[in-house]
Amino acid sequence: MRLAAPMALAASAEAPADCSLCPRLVGYRSANRKAHPDWFNAPVPSFGRLDARLLILGLAPGVTGANRTGRPFTGDYAGDLLFSTLLKHGFASGTYAGSKDDGLQLVDCRISNAVRCVPPENKPTPAEAGNCRVFLNASLEAMTKLKVIIALGRIAHDNAVRALRLKASDLPFAHGAEHALPRGMTLVDSYHCSRYNTNTGRLTVPMFDDVFARARRLMARA
Repeated sequence: MRLAAPMALAASAEAPADCSLCPRLVGYRSANRKAHPDWFNAPVPSFGRLDARLLILGLAPGVTGANRTGRPFTGDYAGDLLFSTLLKHGFASGTYAGSKDDGLQLVDCRISNAVRCVPPENKPTPAEAGNCRVFLNASLEAMTKLKVIIALGRIAHDNAVRALRLKASDLPFAHGAEHALPRGMTLVDSYHCSRYNTNTGRLTVPMFDDVFARARRLMARA
């Protein structure tokens, strides 16, 4: 099954450094470059190999996290929780130190975002997510061994479903839900590992652990 590309753009799993698809995000990126010239301030590329069997899909780079460091989920609280969980479940090796140069390696795992550029207030518009989906489409096409997608939050879930040309109404988001996908894949939902969700108790460490334990079991069955 081929995935739909929403724009006539060269098939690439990563956005170019000066991607111009979303004017609002371009403007925000330019403002951040002026304010913080030593930050990454560009579309953040995925982390991990294309032959991985697990894809973790987030929302978008955090302004002082991945937008600063240039690696998804690196340098903020969400990354602290995500990478500690990956290390615990054998999906990463080494030491996480909040920098893309910390030497941490992913194991049979790849991390990406539905929207590759940092959005103001961490809120991409539906149009921006749609524009960026061309890169998600290409990434899913290239990940020929992919077995499990973990969607961190509803926006990541919806974009994965749309990239696969499925109906969101047929696969409703719910923490811990598992959805059968084409190509023998499974989509596993999780609340986003943000500080807000953990501080409010919406997402606990055991709940997050269980999501990755499920992914490991699903991969073992494949």
